[in-house]
Amino acid sequence: MWRASPPPAGEVAEMRRLRAQHDLRPLVIHDSYLINLASGDEAIRAKSVGAFRGELERAFLIGAEYLVIHPGSHRDRTLEEGILAIADALQEASVGLKPPKNFTLLLENTAGAGNTIGRTLEELKQIHDLAAPRVPYPIGYCLDTCHLYASGFDVATEAGLRDIVKRTGAVLGLDRVPVIHANDSKGALASKLDRHANIGEGQIGLDGFRRILNHPKLRAKAFVLETPIDEPGDDLRNVNTLKSLCRKSRTTTKKSS
Repeated sequence: MWRASPPPAGEVAEMRRLRAQHDLRPLVIHDSYLINLASGDEAIRAKSVGAFRGELERAFLIGAEYLVIHPGSHRDRTLEEGILAIADALQEASVGLKPPKNFTLLLENTAGAGNTIGRTLEELKQIHDLAAPRVPYPIGYCLDTCHLYASGFDVATEAGLRDIVKRTGAVLGLDRVPVIHANDSKGALASKLDRHANIGEGQIGLDGFRRILNHPKLRAKAFVLETPIDEPGDDLRNVNTLKSLCRKSRTTTKKSS
């Protein structure tokens, strides 16, 4: 929904206590899918700016280190106009806010369907460069493995992964990508189909994720799942699958040495 209330103070305090107790970090949250900061419709734009300000306020309140946003869709305007509109909206939504020092906004890449913005690394960089000087918090990036694959980056292969890591470093800067959404892809390479699959059950596969998780320039990133929950326990099963891929790789390395 467009408007959401802040969480009760007691729940915020309890979450902070549990995070400290179990060393749960970083806290990564995602904005509402209703928000479209690139919209040319004035009513939608106004609602999006207001809703996004609410997302920022809640992120600050609960102590989230990262807020991930989808850039939006430029259906009613050109790509260049859409990118500029996003920067304008981010500035407008942030007026008067005082974010905590450890907060960063993350722009997420998209699968590229329709008029969505953020299919290419260059589009994300343009948004960053326009918006970063105008908001009171740093802006980085979150890469989604399913979106990368669906938009044409073959992260399922060794050569493709090597290429996207190199390109990310050159265009965005790997130090500005603290979070990776780990999702397998139901759609084929370059299909532009934004359909997530359980780890190992899509086109990227177990070998693909083994390479991604253990890549020396990626393994220290925070990996967040957005996989389907069709049956109870699917979320835990996906977490354990990712953990097992890390363990297997390290075990293999020890044996071979």
